Amino acid sequence: MLRIGEMNDLVAERRLDFGFYLSCGDEEVLLPNKYAPKNLTLGDRIQVFVYTDSEDRPVATTLKPKAMVGDYALLRVKDVTDFGTFFDWGLEKDLLVPLNQQRHPMAVGQRHVVRLCLDTETRRVYGTTRISRSCEKNPKDLMVGQEVRLLIYNITKLGFQAVINQRHEGMLYATETFERLAIGDEKTGYVTQIRPDGKIDLSLKKPGHASISISMERMVRSLEAAGGFLPCTDKTPPEEIYRLFSMSKKEFKRAAGGLLKAKTIDMTPEGLRLKSGEN
Repeated sequence: MLRIGEMNDLVAERRLDFGFYLSCGDEEVLLPNKYAPKNLTLGDRIQVFVYTDSEDRPVATTLKPKAMVGDYALLRVKDVTDFGTFFDWGLEKDLLVPLNQQRHPMAVGQRHVVRLCLDTETRRVYGTTRISRSCEKNPKDLMVGQEVRLLIYNITKLGFQAVINQRHEGMLYATETFERLAIGDEKTGYVTQIRPDGKIDLSLKKPGHASISISMERMVRSLEAAGGFLPCTDKTPPEEIYRLFSMSKKEFKRAAGGLLKAKTIDMTPEGLRLKSGEN
């Protein structure tokens, strides 16, 4: 059976003036001539993407879409109508996000994270920006400390909402995130907590000692770039610490403590200084 909205491995069964009919055994689909490789012959196997045309007929293409059914991807708005918004997903026929699948109004040129879905009755591929609703709610395949792939899809006062491993939803809290993030950014993150209600807390830092090591290395590099000294102590405001080292004050204290213990730096009332031979 043809897998609509996905890649299919099909066989060229028939050729007509306007293209090839490809078969998966119990169903066939047209590959128009403009998408067919010049050396394609009957009996050849070919990888194609299958979706439906404007008349809801399955059609194949060798063009690669930016996302397939089940995927979450950052896409650009091409047109806005009174029944929905059309997105560029890399094919001639744009992807429709119906009005009832939108979280808020959209405008041409904007970029939004969209999940691609399949209407099993009409076999149409459509999109939704109701990301939280579309994510799986039972994170039984995740555990605290696990490294995960993140796609930022929304920014709130609380922090950054992200899709985890193209399946779940989680939160990077603004008070614990010291990078400038934008919608559509893809990051490596870590699960810090799975709450009883299934909500997931995230961090961009490795848990435990690994996080301290990374922060210590970052502090040394910042000191080296500044000639071996920076006017920063445990009394320095958090905003200034972030400007100098891109870390929280708590992480700064942990990193500085580690470097002091390793006798890599000195901390004076004036600031931090790399020891002789370190700069």
